[in-house]
Amino acid sequence: MRRFTVALTAAALLVVACSDDSSSQTSDAPTTSPSTTAVVDSTTESTVAPTTVQPTVPPTLPPNFDDRPFDVFVPSGYDAATAAPLVILLHGYGASGAIQNIYFNMQPQAEARGFLYVYPDGTLDQINSNAWNATNACCNDDGSVDDSGYLAFIIDDVSSKYNVDPARIFLVGHSNGGFMSYRMACEYADRIAGIVSLAGATFIDTAQCAPSEPVNILQIHGTDDGTIAYDGGSTPLGSYPSAETTVATWSAYNGCTTATETLGTTDLNTNIDGDETTMQSFSGCPIDGAVELWTMADSPHIPGLQTTFAADIIDWLFAHPNA
Repeated sequence: MRRFTVALTAAALLVVACSDDSSSQTSDAPTTSPSTTAVVDSTTESTVAPTTVQPTVPPTLPPNFDDRPFDVFVPSGYDAATAAPLVILLHGYGASGAIQNIYFNMQPQAEARGFLYVYPDGTLDQINSNAWNATNACCNDDGSVDDSGYLAFIIDDVSSKYNVDPARIFLVGHSNGGFMSYRMACEYADRIAGIVSLAGATFIDTAQCAPSEPVNILQIHGTDDGTIAYDGGSTPLGSYPSAETTVATWSAYNGCTTATETLGTTDLNTNIDGDETTMQSFSGCPIDGAVELWTMADSPHIPGLQTTFAADIIDWLFAHPNA
């Protein structure tokens, strides 16, 4: 049984959740030593000389997110001649990209496996907590925040600067970030190859999601989640479906059959002995529309993740590119 301890400063890890989970067994996450790999500031601006004649603004002017900077982690082995995958990690409610990166420990995977990596921040909601405007249930209900547009902007901006493989653009999210990953899959199915959601959920109203094509979906959820319940529930903003309904909904979107099969078990939670996680998939899915549910028995909203967790989900994503 491999175990590790996680070290997050203050109580940073606890705010990764959409709210406090009194049943959670938090573990300390390893901090990584500073990488020598280049981190490129995506918000460098050029100076434009003023003119006396105002140009006509095109009606299709792209969105301006200059007030929301982000960094791109570029692995040391990056070669502009070779298209690289892009992975975007989305934090939980009240957390930040930096905290989520430490918890999931994804950056070493980016370096070792050569993918471009971004872990951006949401915006402050009405109670000054960092959040994504994802579904009607979680978590920022400020209609003026266009987080879908912001994440699409990140994809476009990174793709304009680096050789991004359009068939391998992936989102990974925890809690509120998982909800946001589902929203992106709904609205940008033509751009997103696959998502991994830990303790998130899709729209409860299926009419609010109309993906233009299949998206590979992996839902991971603990049965003892006291914040976003495995069996579904509601937040002060609205209701959300269960983990099983979430994947069933996406199997219908993707055109899978209703049959499911068990793929075996694995060990994702370091605080529980043995293989606590049961892996299940839908049958008859298209090659670019796999749907799986990994159920973590007796696991809370913020499980103590095995050191192999990041590698496990990257393995899954890389095995499911766009066709």
